[in-house]
Amino acid sequence: MKLIIGNKNYSSWSLRAWLAARASGQPFEEIRIALFIPGSRERILSHSPSGKVPCLIDHGLAIWDSLAICEYLAEKAPGLWPADPAARAVARSVSAEMHSGFADLRRHMTMNIRKDYAGQGRGADVDANIARIEAIWNDCRERFGAKANTAGPYLFGAFSIADAMYAPVCFRFKTYAVQPAAAAGEYLAAMLADPLMREWETTARAESESIPSEDLYG
Repeated sequence: MKLIIGNKNYSSWSLRAWLAARASGQPFEEIRIALFIPGSRERILSHSPSGKVPCLIDHGLAIWDSLAICEYLAEKAPGLWPADPAARAVARSVSAEMHSGFADLRRHMTMNIRKDYAGQGRGADVDANIARIEAIWNDCRERFGAKANTAGPYLFGAFSIADAMYAPVCFRFKTYAVQPAAAAGEYLAAMLADPLMREWETTARAESESIPSEDLYG
């Protein structure tokens, strides 16, 4: 398999697919294409029919869109979704909500791992998005993640696609100094300490490309 991704500092959708691919245990070749430079769209189109990243290539089959990639990987590694049907249904629900929602947070708090934007990007609509995310994290941790038979530091105990979907939010919260309380805060700390998250962050900080449209606050 090959996974086509963008800049690790900026590409939140690439992060989601990359985490799921690494967590699946399936071997894959990582192909990073720097975004918004001459020739980048042509390079992406040579792999991805949508012209966007991420895109997973498996024996000539192209799968694009992060959630579709996650679902494809889950068929190869069923442990990427919780085993319990109720937990799995909720995990899919919160993943879909992340996939299609939180537009104000995305717009005003773009993922930018190398920056320190403490206090920036806040407003009533963004704060409403943050409150909803914290509520999801607290609810998932209380109802599923902390149960004795599935205990672990992630939303549903063991790492799942739901965690991959919310991973860019964790980096956003770090960049913009958002500090959730209670279980949501503990979850954020666990995600930021996760070895795969730290690996991605280290590589992102080593990148030299800059995308001015994503450097919102200088």
